[in-house]
Amino acid sequence: MPRTGVMLFTRDLRLHDNPALAAATSQCERVVPLFVLDDHLLKGSANRTQFLLQSLVELRADLGGKLVVRRGDVINAIARFDPDLVYMAHDVSPFAHRREERIRQRFSVRAYGGITVVAPGDLAPAGSTAYRVFSPYWRAWWPRSIAEPARPRLPLVLPSNIETGAIPEVGQVVASRRPARRLPPGGERAGSNLLDDFLEKQRYEVQRNELGAEGTSRLSPYLHFGCLSPSAVARAARSRGLEAFLRQLCWRDFYAQLLAARPALATNDLRPAGGGWLDDADTIEAWKEGRTGYPVVDAAMRQLLQEGWIHNRGRLVAASFLTHQLAIDWRVGAHHFMRHLVDGDVASNSGNWQWVAGTGTDARPARVFNPVLQGRRYDPTGAYSRRFVHELASVGSDQIQDPTPLERQRTGYPAPVIDHAASVSRWRRLRALPARPPFTQ
Repeated sequence: MPRTGVMLFTRDLRLHDNPALAAATSQCERVVPLFVLDDHLLKGSANRTQFLLQSLVELRADLGGKLVVRRGDVINAIARFDPDLVYMAHDVSPFAHRREERIRQRFSVRAYGGITVVAPGDLAPAGSTAYRVFSPYWRAWWPRSIAEPARPRLPLVLPSNIETGAIPEVGQVVASRRPARRLPPGGERAGSNLLDDFLEKQRYEVQRNELGAEGTSRLSPYLHFGCLSPSAVARAARSRGLEAFLRQLCWRDFYAQLLAARPALATNDLRPAGGGWLDDADTIEAWKEGRTGYPVVDAAMRQLLQEGWIHNRGRLVAASFLTHQLAIDWRVGAHHFMRHLVDGDVASNSGNWQWVAGTGTDARPARVFNPVLQGRRYDPTGAYSRRFVHELASVGSDQIQDPTPLERQRTGYPAPVIDHAASVSRWRRLRALPARPPFTQ
């Protein structure tokens, strides 16, 4: 039996159903539970950093105060404990690939699943390393059995004389930016409570697209940081027959397996678009700040700034507006989302942006989301739009998604930055697409 193992936590910040932790505790006499704070990741998003640090505080408490936290280079941090083996979870981002490769060059590594329900590479079509189309992936993913929970042996036995190290405050590592005012609390306990509440209320199947309702799970940050086991969430959803929700978990796995096979997709098109993109700094800023003059788009963008999160339907509409109406490169939007989203995930974020922009996995690249029609369909009373676009608080439901010029003047809400029909025609010219009507939703 190896005498000393390092359990390197990354995006699996939990005790329950953690395959790498279970393996380390069953195979080693002593285990050092280690998390290394990397400045490159910490400075990417104040919102994610706050959630991460809160999750580490809880994880340390759950480990009886034994979580070791270091800041700096992961190789140097691991080397201080002279481990026989390093245990960790496989991850899929280019950064994670490089980190694991560096660790393997120096140490003996045993890596496990736990970031997704089905490990990237476990499902692949004939003649390829990954699926590029969701439907066949879903058909292969759906019947797969879900692994039984991995059970760690606790409490941990640490080598002697180890200083656990301090967990900093968010302002100590991201001094230039403050987190959003209304972020969810980090940690396994909050995620478990949220999952229980979601399963009890059973609203997802009928309310998942209603912008003004609380019909989505809001579990995405807990899945991103691994405060919840994706497999445990999938088992719970399957036991309740929540097929629509399971499809969303499958989409998450789908993008992960695609990025694992093709790391360049974090920034490069899967299916390069013809033509070019525009670059208009003023309209980009209007989009970022929620001043486009389209209520449902502005509500989504202001929700991002206030909560570090956007309803999935809002993400689709806001992304379509940037890439189709404004003809701005999807990478501009993806970068802005990653800066603010508390659940910002490279695979899902880049995958979804490319899907919307028509450069990714969607077989219909001319799909356009009309922001007025989307608002009328998914926010018919205007509850969502009014919640975040306060200028529209007194506008009636019949006008909320397309206020008249008089209402805009009365409330101070801006005129649209661009006409929808004209913008779609311009976008088609830029993309060099045939002059047929787009598939508008």
